[in-house]
Amino acid sequence: MTTQSAAAQLRNLLARPELLMMPACFDALSARLVQQAGFEAVFMSGFGVSAARLGLPDTGLISYHEMLEQGQNICSTVSIPVLGDGDTGYGNALNVKRTVRGYAQAGFACVMLEDQCWPKRCGHTQGKQVVSRSEAFARIQAAVDAREAGADILIMARTDARATHGLDEALARAEQFMALGADISFVEAPQSVEEMRLYCETVSGPKMANMIEGGKTPVLPPDELTNLGYKIAVYPLTLLSSAIFAMQQSLQALRAGKTPSAMLDFATLRTCVGFDEYYAEEARYAE
Repeated sequence: MTTQSAAAQLRNLLARPELLMMPACFDALSARLVQQAGFEAVFMSGFGVSAARLGLPDTGLISYHEMLEQGQNICSTVSIPVLGDGDTGYGNALNVKRTVRGYAQAGFACVMLEDQCWPKRCGHTQGKQVVSRSEAFARIQAAVDAREAGADILIMARTDARATHGLDEALARAEQFMALGADISFVEAPQSVEEMRLYCETVSGPKMANMIEGGKTPVLPPDELTNLGYKIAVYPLTLLSSAIFAMQQSLQALRAGKTPSAMLDFATLRTCVGFDEYYAEEARYAE
């Protein structure tokens, strides 16, 4: 029996008519929880990995190697497709090729590449700048070339030009990314439902909506995103924000000499991190 690659699994999910809802993880445990909750794909957030691994903001401080290592741990923990934030590709076109090949070898189903200048910024924060059209297109062409040369991975092409050059430029870049062979486009931070609709009507191929609570883009229910024409909805900060809030609440309780009230029981915790599966596998080899 042949097992489908992660990329093939993702292609099948994108071929369905329904919206693919995708929470973002920041480490192997959060990815595991996404799968346990019944989601069919997960996104590795650069914002989340930078915060969880380095305790630093998403401002280009994390390296290719650190992102790749985190991704290897995530991809080896779950069986659902993992989409990975590849930032700008970490250099010129040849660096982009290396990033695409590395992410494919790590087990990612898709790599997201963007047109920001380095150091990049979170798409909903200040200080963003984008490279020229020619450099942006060269990055995506290099990524497509790496895929065509054998890297079994999808290419998501992201533009942040809405914030720096306006929506028309962002749409023009996104459409050219698709013409170059990208599998998915992502126009970051449209600022109204009308802008979201125009993106979906203008750009061909599968499109991703970035649902950041409190961000610049309206957070819409899945049915409305589907009706607009989106294929993917990613929730990049929901788990990280919820986890930080829960930890802060628990720490405040401990400081006050109390036992935190919102906690898993120990048996459930053991299940979440995989003890039950470990014991079952261990029993197979017991004498």
